Amino acid sequence: MPSPPVLTSVVAMSTPAYQGVPGDVSGSSPAIAAAAAHTSITAAAGHTSITIVLADDHQVVRSGLRMLLEAEDGLQVLGEAGNVTVAAQLVREHGPRVLILDINMSGESSLSAIPRLRGESPGTEIVVLTMQDEVAFAREALRAGALGYVLKDAADAELVQAVRFAAEGRTYLNPRLAARLAAEQGHPAGAPDDLSPRELEVLKLIALGHTNGEIAATLFLSVRTVESHRAHIQQKTGRTTRAELVGYALANQLVD
Repeated sequence: MPSPPVLTSVVAMSTPAYQGVPGDVSGSSPAIAAAAAHTSITAAAGHTSITIVLADDHQVVRSGLRMLLEAEDGLQVLGEAGNVTVAAQLVREHGPRVLILDINMSGESSLSAIPRLRGESPGTEIVVLTMQDEVAFAREALRAGALGYVLKDAADAELVQAVRFAAEGRTYLNPRLAARLAAEQGHPAGAPDDLSPRELEVLKLIALGHTNGEIAATLFLSVRTVESHRAHIQQKTGRTTRAELVGYALANQLVD
């Protein structure tokens, strides 16, 4: 099965040392993989790395993605998987900070596996990587517990940022999908917890992964005003962290 046309500039530079079948942890022996699992310090900077497990059923794509990620300071790929079963095994063994999960792999559905993967390793955040550019897939992935949704044709520009966002507990959604999702939204008939129209706008943008500065620029407000709205939202909803606010927005169909 041919590899999808993704990351061609990166993949073209990569000549995989090991052509594993889907599901293999490629490019390393069990001993090396085990050693890598216990190493979360970058040799150059001496800072804690964001540890990653990479799951995609095309070995060439995995090689290109690995090159992309490991070219960045502070990112470390612990292992690779070609299906959900092996991805789950690696997550249980290594407890990475981020799992990059292709939702188009053969075998068990990646989307339906997200809640189980999150339950088995609560400290692992999930970034979905896919060719599916439909808003419905993004909604389903976020509802299932993913924090990131990146399209493969934009992975070379977006994946690193999505991984860093997820490691911080922040949501990242492909900008094209975020714009389409926002365009589909209307204010709910009854605003939850007496949120004002402006607070609803701010909350929606928080749920879509925007920073206070980005929200301020989008709504033509000052950052201080956005911070004030955010404080009111947190007080009214009883949610304080970004992850809690995202969950609240999804539960109340503010980004659905």
